[in-house]
Amino acid sequence: MIKQILGRLPKKPSKSADGRENLLSSVLAGSRNSDSAVHKSGNGKEVVNHGVHSSSSMGFGHGHKSVQGEDSKTTDSLAMNSYEPLPSFRDVSSTEKNNLFLKKLKLCCATFDFTDPTKNLKEKEIKRQTLLELVDYVSSANGKFTENAMQEIIRMVSTNLFRLPNAQPIENKVLEAYDMGEEEPLMEPAWPHLQIVYEFFLRFVASPETDTKLAKRYIDHAFILKLLDLFDSEDPREREYLKTILHRIYGKFMVHRPFIRKSINNIFYRFVFETEKFNGVAELLEVLGSIINGFALPLKEEHKFFLVRVLIPLHKPKCLTMYHQQLSYCISQFVEKDSKLADTVIRGLLKYWPITNSSKEVMFLSELEEVLEATQLPEFQRCMVPLFRRIARCMSSSHFQVAERALYLWSNDHVENLIKQNSKVILPIILPALEKNRQTHWNKAVQSLTANVRKIFSDTDPELFEECVQKFQEDEAKQLEVKTKQEAIWRQLEEVVTTKTKTPGLPISQSTLVQTKTLAS
Repeated sequence: MIKQILGRLPKKPSKSADGRENLLSSVLAGSRNSDSAVHKSGNGKEVVNHGVHSSSSMGFGHGHKSVQGEDSKTTDSLAMNSYEPLPSFRDVSSTEKNNLFLKKLKLCCATFDFTDPTKNLKEKEIKRQTLLELVDYVSSANGKFTENAMQEIIRMVSTNLFRLPNAQPIENKVLEAYDMGEEEPLMEPAWPHLQIVYEFFLRFVASPETDTKLAKRYIDHAFILKLLDLFDSEDPREREYLKTILHRIYGKFMVHRPFIRKSINNIFYRFVFETEKFNGVAELLEVLGSIINGFALPLKEEHKFFLVRVLIPLHKPKCLTMYHQQLSYCISQFVEKDSKLADTVIRGLLKYWPITNSSKEVMFLSELEEVLEATQLPEFQRCMVPLFRRIARCMSSSHFQVAERALYLWSNDHVENLIKQNSKVILPIILPALEKNRQTHWNKAVQSLTANVRKIFSDTDPELFEECVQKFQEDEAKQLEVKTKQEAIWRQLEEVVTTKTKTPGLPISQSTLVQTKTLAS
């Protein structure tokens, strides 16, 4: 009985067997062990971790720290020595191509330090050639990708793309809000490999051999969130690839569409109301432009909410110049699909209208013209009073570009027709600005444009124009009279103060106060 119990106990493995297993796993790491992954440690050194997750090597006890440190150095050198090219797809039979495809994917999970151009040259070239072979293989695939292949594809893509961001000095982060358009973008040093990985993933997503129902298990919400985070990359080449890939994912994986829109909304919320720092706003808006273009009519409340709560507040940040063209396109798409939204959009622009930033004001006027082109008469009449109060201020701006851009609105035939149909309301609002420009504006081009606009109104309705001019002259005379009274009051008060200063004991007479109040009234 005792022998039977002892016989069931596990036998202690020999030290020599352990040594052979460790050596074998180290030598074959990255090419034959399906559960190995290579990643960079904090100091930029490549570390080989064994197990399905890259964090599995952290399961050692506290008493093995020194042994683990020595083993990692040995593992590093062995892994780099074993990093050899695999056979080409042309050199194997069709039955072995799938296994070779998996091995090449695992080989490309190794990442290298590109900050040192002299380091690991051979291994970097091997990986580059292998990635190119993978791109060709995916492009010419003539059979559905298996689940195992998809799992390895996403693992390789994640290992290469989802990396730690480059650290920036604190002083740079503070100044970014002011210098975003002036600083040179920081180019990704690992781009020679990343570009091919992006191309590989793009062709995989677009491939007809990719089964959407199977792939959505691996291109899941967590993967999409990490992909969206990469849009903050400073390298414009990377953001361009991400834009194309995200658009393909949105088109192919219909189940993920609401989540993608919601995640982009959250990025914009943080950008507008918290950080005002995100490099990929223009690219995300470009994706949204094509998405909005495909919205079915009538528009859902969710889409209108997106316009009001996300797109319109994007006019607020100082760095609007970086993405205004894409934002303006998205806004115009909404108004073209549903002209009833024009009133909402115009009032939103007026809410965020810049007061002291003339370059932003010019951009707002350009966008306003695009919106007005798609605006119908009923919506125009709802917002024309506050709108032309703002336009009148722009017309009389001392900054000539702002004044010119406001006056150029009359060069648009549709906008001019809208104004002519409502001239009885609009002309009294803007005529004071026209008359002041004609009399006192310093820029000759602004004076010339002002004369053209005055002629349009005088030709359209001469009686209304003369009536408004007469009323303007009367208002000017009243203002001059009020100004004269005020100056008289100030002069009398100065005389009173001067007299009291000369004779300190003399009180101010009641008749003087009454006379001052009479002048003021």
